[in-house]
Amino acid sequence: MRCIKKHVIGLRRLVAGGSICLAVTTWGETPPPPAAAAFIHPKILGADSCSTSGCHGGADEKSRQHIVWSQSDVHSRAYATLTSARSARLAEALHIPNPAASARCTTCHAPALTVPADQLAPDVKATEGVSCASCHGPAGDWLRSHTRTDYTHADRVAVGMRDLSNLYVRANTCVACHQTIDPELIETGRHPRLIFELDGQAASEPKHWRESAAWNGAQAWYVGQAVALREMSAALLVGTPNTARESPRWEGLLWVIQHTGDKDARALDTLSTAKSTSVYAEAVTACDQLAGTAADRFDHAKTRAFLAHLASTYPEFNDRTVSREMHACRAERLVLALDRLLAALPADKRPADAGPALDRLFRIVQSMPDFSPSDFAATLATFSQAVPVLANE
Repeated sequence: MRCIKKHVIGLRRLVAGGSICLAVTTWGETPPPPAAAAFIHPKILGADSCSTSGCHGGADEKSRQHIVWSQSDVHSRAYATLTSARSARLAEALHIPNPAASARCTTCHAPALTVPADQLAPDVKATEGVSCASCHGPAGDWLRSHTRTDYTHADRVAVGMRDLSNLYVRANTCVACHQTIDPELIETGRHPRLIFELDGQAASEPKHWRESAAWNGAQAWYVGQAVALREMSAALLVGTPNTARESPRWEGLLWVIQHTGDKDARALDTLSTAKSTSVYAEAVTACDQLAGTAADRFDHAKTRAFLAHLASTYPEFNDRTVSREMHACRAERLVLALDRLLAALPADKRPADAGPALDRLFRIVQSMPDFSPSDFAATLATFSQAVPVLANE
């Protein structure tokens, strides 16, 4: 994945109502298992509980997930990030005595520290960073049963394992810390501004999992964008100190989804860019519905159609009635979309001429203050010449 910015990795979780849920939103959380009334809280176990050679710590290709996560996955080093010099400078600006012990930081970088001690197994360590329970859910009630050979995936989900094969659930699991962040951390502490991009961020991970045969990167991209816009809308709905700064970014992502030509996104097509609580509230509902629909069904022909529709938007970047900032926000999300949609095509279907033009588009958006709408329009026109036939294939 080509990245415009480097992202600080983290997954925010808090224990509430007997299950690990998103700290920022409650949409799409995996429902509690049928026997939820029989316990107070499912026990959260440490990564060591998954690391035995007979489970996920073996040498066999199908059982070395813990090894891949612990040795190669940046999530395992999320807590260590808080001990760096850069984190110390950020904390100093915000008058945080110790970022490795502050909930403002550990809620994403070391989720176990935000969980009451009586809900943690003895082997849980803050230094694990974002570990197994952060993504798969607390395993105290299903650790043993999920190894049963007669269990289906549905059986494992029914006893409490989070269904990450469902892209709607996966996006909701990741978005809280891959996008939503305390505005003061950005404005005062200079924490990197985050862009949630489900497909690209998953593709860049050293995989300790196997995707299903039906996996499609374009579908993952689309579900992720709908969830991202929903979360941005929710933040603007309640209002934040940096609302004025975030509004153009919200409009930029809305513009991209509106220009996919997707019939399932018609509810978003009618949204105005007027900054009002009613518009943001409508966007929250419409985006959540779109994310759920896209996760349930996705015609792979949409990949080509989306790519062709978005590539054809180059004339709009010559519209001088639109501010340069707004053009830049649209372009920033557009190049990420083109990248993931192009990557989702079969290798023999990717236009050879599209790659160099896409590289130039990324270079143009690298510096937002220096962004040139006319240069972007001309380069996007070159890119579009390579892809118009895709919509009709």
